[in-house]
Amino acid sequence: MKDTPGWASPGSAPSDGQEPGTSGPAEPADRPSSVPQPGAEPQDGSPKWSKEQPPPGAWSAPTGSPPSGQTPPPPPAGSGWGTPPPAGPGGGYGGAWGGGWGGPPPAAKPGVIPLRPLGVGEILDGAVSTMRAHWRTVLGISLTVAVVTQILVVLVQGLVLNDSAGSDVLNDREATIDELTRAMGELMLSSGVISVISLIGAIIATALLTTVTSRAVLGKSVTTGEAWRDARPQVPRLFGLLVLLLIMTVGLAVAAVVPGILVAAAGSAAAGAGLILLGVIGGSVVALWLWFRFSLASPALMLEKQGIRKALGRSAKLVRGSWWRVFGIQLLAMLISYIVAGIVVAPFAYLAGILSGDGVTNLLNGTSGLGWTFLIVSGIGSVIGSTVTFPISAGVTVLLYIDQRIRREALDLELARAAGVQGYGSGTPGS
Repeated sequence: MKDTPGWASPGSAPSDGQEPGTSGPAEPADRPSSVPQPGAEPQDGSPKWSKEQPPPGAWSAPTGSPPSGQTPPPPPAGSGWGTPPPAGPGGGYGGAWGGGWGGPPPAAKPGVIPLRPLGVGEILDGAVSTMRAHWRTVLGISLTVAVVTQILVVLVQGLVLNDSAGSDVLNDREATIDELTRAMGELMLSSGVISVISLIGAIIATALLTTVTSRAVLGKSVTTGEAWRDARPQVPRLFGLLVLLLIMTVGLAVAAVVPGILVAAAGSAAAGAGLILLGVIGGSVVALWLWFRFSLASPALMLEKQGIRKALGRSAKLVRGSWWRVFGIQLLAMLISYIVAGIVVAPFAYLAGILSGDGVTNLLNGTSGLGWTFLIVSGIGSVIGSTVTFPISAGVTVLLYIDQRIRREALDLELARAAGVQGYGSGTPGS
C-alpha cells in the first residue's frame, strides 16, 4: 500500500474482514449473560439464588437513588446501562467515551486535517497548516518555481515585448484601423506569452505541492527531491491535461461568438451584435461550468496515477452533485490568493515606480517602454506573491479532492490505515 491518497481503488471495502454495515466486533453467541436472571435455573458451579425473592415492586431503576445507608453495588464487569450510541461518521468509537453520553470521540487527525468530511474553513486551514508544518519543502518548491518563472517573464518583457508592444497606438486618436488592429494583436500576443510562462510555472508547482499536501494529510514529511521523483512521471500528462482544458474552455467560448460574427459580416450589424453578446454570455457560462467540473482532475491524475481521460472522468464523478460547493470553495481560494498577491505586489510596484520614473510614467500614460529597473523590482514582488499563493491554491485543490473522496468513497478509512491509526474504521463509514 502506498502512503499517498491514491493507493486504493475508489470504493474499496474495509479490510480485516469487517463488513461495512457493522459497528464493532460481534459478541460470541455462547457467551453467558453477566447478570443471572431471577427464577432461572442455576448452572453448575454458579451461586444459588435464594427462594425468597423481594416483591416485584421493590426493584428500582439503575439510575434511582439507593436506600439510605447503603452503597450501590458496582455494575458487572464488561456491561453497562443501555446501548452505546452508534459510531460517528467514518470511524469507530476510538476507545474511551470521555464520560457519559457525550457522543462519539473526535475524528482522528494524524496530519493537517481530521479524517472526516471537511468544512470550508478546515480546507483553507489545512492548506495553510501544510505550508506552516512543512515550510522548508513548500516554500523551497514555490520559491524556486516562482524565481525561474519570473526571470523568464522579465526577460521576455524587457527584450521582446517592449519593442513590439503597441499600447501607445491605442491612445492615438489619429491611428488607422490597420494600426489599431496590429497593436491589439501585439498586446494579445504579449499577454498570451506571459500567461503561458506563468501557466507552466503553476503546473510544475501544483505537481510538486500535490505530493507534499497528500503526505501532510497523513502526518508525514517529504523532501523536495522525493516530491519531484514522485511527481516527475506524471508531469507531461499534467501539461497535456491543462492544455486540453484550456482548449476546451477557450474554444467553446470562441465558438459561441462565431455565429454573431458571421451575421455581422453578412451586413446585419445589429443582429450580429446581439448574437455576439448572447454568445459571450452563454459561452462563458458553459466554459465556467466545464472548468470547475474538471477542476479535480489534476490531483486525481497526480495521486491516482491516472491517464488524462480517466482523470477527467474521476473529476466529473467527484464533482457531480457538488458543483456549486466546489465552485464556491475554489472561487474563495482564488480571491484570497489574488488579495494576498495584491497586498504583496503593490508596495514593490510603488517602489519600482519611484526608482524608475520612466517606467511608471509609461505605465500610466499607456506607452510601451518599461525600464529594466521597473521590471526587476516589480518582478521581485511577483516572486514573493507567487511563493505565498502557490501553496494555497494547490493545497485547497488537493484537500477538496480528498474531501470529496471521503464523502463519496470513505477514503478516510484508507487514509487512517496508511497513517497507522489503530482501531479506526470499526464503525460504519460516513458518506
